[in-house]
Amino acid sequence: MSNEPYKPSGLHVDSLLAHAGGGSDPTTGAVVPPIQTATTFVRDEDYELINPGHLYSRDDNALFHKTERLLASLEEGADSRLFASGMAAVAAVVRIVKPGGTILAQSGIYWGTTIFLRKHCARNNIALVEADASELQAFQDEISVTQPDLVWLEVPSNPYLKLADIPSISARCKQAGALLAVDATAATPLIMKPLTMGADLVMHSATKALNGHSDLLGGVVTTKDASNEAWAFICEERKNAGAVLGSFETWLLLRGLRTLSLRLERMNSNALAVANFLERHPKIEAVLYPGIASHPQHELAKSLMTGGFGYLMSILVKGGKTKALKITGALDVFQRATSLGGTESLVEHRYTIEGETSGIPVDLLRLSIGIEHGEDLIADLDQALASG
Repeated sequence: MSNEPYKPSGLHVDSLLAHAGGGSDPTTGAVVPPIQTATTFVRDEDYELINPGHLYSRDDNALFHKTERLLASLEEGADSRLFASGMAAVAAVVRIVKPGGTILAQSGIYWGTTIFLRKHCARNNIALVEADASELQAFQDEISVTQPDLVWLEVPSNPYLKLADIPSISARCKQAGALLAVDATAATPLIMKPLTMGADLVMHSATKALNGHSDLLGGVVTTKDASNEAWAFICEERKNAGAVLGSFETWLLLRGLRTLSLRLERMNSNALAVANFLERHPKIEAVLYPGIASHPQHELAKSLMTGGFGYLMSILVKGGKTKALKITGALDVFQRATSLGGTESLVEHRYTIEGETSGIPVDLLRLSIGIEHGEDLIADLDQALASG
């Protein structure tokens, strides 16, 4: 099966998504692709495969290929691979680095990634350096000094919503011979395309906004160059280590992608309205959201994030942990749950999840803004803040 992205000439990305990557099912004409549940495929009398692209479903899955072509097209990349979860995708990229190598990772990112990196590197004799990528010159100097094999960025970062200057960091990575990977989960390809800025790999937790319905675990990695050694390793890692997505989950992801542009349009506008409201509220110490002018990296955000500023933000509440928890308890429309990027708005007290060793502020609340009516979200926050 061809790995070329399906994109008829002149077709807008919104239309591409609405048609789930384009084309009806060739065998039935169905506008919705079927779910193939078979794990193995027969051969003919001469022991030749009936379909050369279908040997065993761990790698040979028509839904995989269709969804991967669509995602590669969205990223303006060469090829994509789906994984069983976002962390499985992270692990596949990180395992590119062999024992004795070095990884330079952005600090203050998703705690699950940080913990995995620390434990994986400690077990495998890999040097791990963590540095604040929002401090561009210092981070570039770190690349020059450490000469890492892999640089890992998360843009925007979760939960601090910090940005990294991907084009400038990419240039320094190329000088140092380092591979640059970017976790762009909080942006999605419709907001930011790291591969067009010089990144070698871009990763997403498909669990989040790509699917958008809080009903599957999934991850995806997309490459700028499908011919290099690193991509060959990732493809082999997915196939041989077996961290594959199920057929039904892939179908759910493809279904979710059909409405990605519509969902993001509402989530972006809701998030900006909520951020502007919270920034003016007397009980809020700070709003961490790159879409507001007071964010220290707002100008960088405008250059990186060309499709809006995303659905994720964090706030620091006056009054510490007690007040923060009281406010979360008073919310009605926002649901108290871990995750982000779904149709429903969520609030999370990250300190409760990560604990003291993470350094997360006790007064930080992370908000994932959904597709509800924006006035309902603001009214819910207003009454909860009044109660706190």
